Amino acid sequence: MLKRERQAFIMKQINLHNRILSADLGLMLNVSEDTIRRDLNELAEAGELVKVHGGALSKSYHYDYAPSTTYALSEKTVIAQKAATLIEDGMFVILGGGTTVRELARLLPVDLKATFFTISLTTALQLCDHPTIDVIFLGGTLVKNSQISVGGEVISRLNEIKADLCIMGTNAIDTECITDTDLEAVQVKKSMIKASKRSAVVTISEKLGSTQKLQVCELSDIDYLVTDLPADAPQFLGYRREGLVIL
Repeated sequence: MLKRERQAFIMKQINLHNRILSADLGLMLNVSEDTIRRDLNELAEAGELVKVHGGALSKSYHYDYAPSTTYALSEKTVIAQKAATLIEDGMFVILGGGTTVRELARLLPVDLKATFFTISLTTALQLCDHPTIDVIFLGGTLVKNSQISVGGEVISRLNEIKADLCIMGTNAIDTECITDTDLEAVQVKKSMIKASKRSAVVTISEKLGSTQKLQVCELSDIDYLVTDLPADAPQFLGYRREGLVIL
């Protein structure tokens, strides 16, 4: 595989999963970690991604990202519009991070009156633009690269909340479970689900059928699966569970 093809593959994985480990890329591409490290350094120097210890992150994690450069923006807009229909006046809602959730925050009805909790600094900043909602940032240890709050403090605060709804993105999802690559993020997501009466996962359809190494929850543990596809699309064969609503 030529270097440009290899780097295009890397960017596809970054755009799709938001973060990726060098070791996993090496296995996928059958090349050494030194080769992956050089590719990531070149892509970081070109401003295509954010290099971090052990891998890389999508630039969309940063507060100064340009929405126009968001991967699959039109699909994420469709998802955000669907997810917004789940939110009603007076609700207590827990939101995760990521570009799809931020698009949801941008599209909330201007007259909505609700309270939002979030572990994502960038999501909190997006919510602050809304005139009639209350925003509570669940602060803990802030991971600088992803600007997500993690650790025992944020989990303790989540344990005190009885929210109406949790809406979060996912790194990967298949017909059995929702998975991620970061252990601390997994623990926080588990607490977000536990703190909510209902939970919704928002994801672009490209992630359907993908898996990572750490399980967040089983598919049966969530109430809504929100994608850019029609609810009756054939891609959902195997995803339907009793009590799961596909939007």
